[in-house]
Amino acid sequence: MEPAIILLDDKTDQAAKQMLQNVVVRKKKFEALKKKHLHSLWATMIIAALFLIYLYLYIVVPYSYSFFKMFSIFVDDFKHYLFLTATAGIYGYMMIVKKKMDKAEKEFQLLRCEIINKSKQLWEKEDEWKSRHKVFDMMKKNYDINLFHENK
Repeated sequence: MEPAIILLDDKTDQAAKQMLQNVVVRKKKFEALKKKHLHSLWATMIIAALFLIYLYLYIVVPYSYSFFKMFSIFVDDFKHYLFLTATAGIYGYMMIVKKKMDKAEKEFQLLRCEIINKSKQLWEKEDEWKSRHKVFDMMKKNYDINLFHENK
C-alpha cells in the first residue's frame, strides 16, 4: 500500500484505504500505458515518414514515367516488404496499446467515480465526513486524482 494512504488518520477505515489504493494502482497503470502509446505513436510516425521518403526518392522519382515500372520495382525487392511489414507492425502495436490504454482509463474513471458516489458510506460518521476533504486533498496533491468532482 502507498505510504501516503497508510498514514491516513483513523477517520478513514481500511475499506476506504483499499479503494484509494486500487484507484492509485489503476492511475499508474493508465499513465504507463499512456506513455507507451505516445512512444509507439511517435515510432509509427517516424517509420512511416521514413518509408514514404524512401519510396519517393528511390522509386517514384527515378521511375515516375510509368506506374507499372514503379510497382514492379517495389515488388521485386524484398527489403520493401520488410519495411512495409515493419510499418504495419508498429502501427498494429500502437493500436493494441491504444485499446489497452482506453480500457485502463475507463477502469480508472469508473473506480474514481465509485469512490465519489460512495463517499457518504465510506465516511459515515460526522467527524469522518468533515475530515474527508483532507483525504481528497492528499489524493489530488500526491497522485493527481481528483475525488471532488466526477467529471474528468
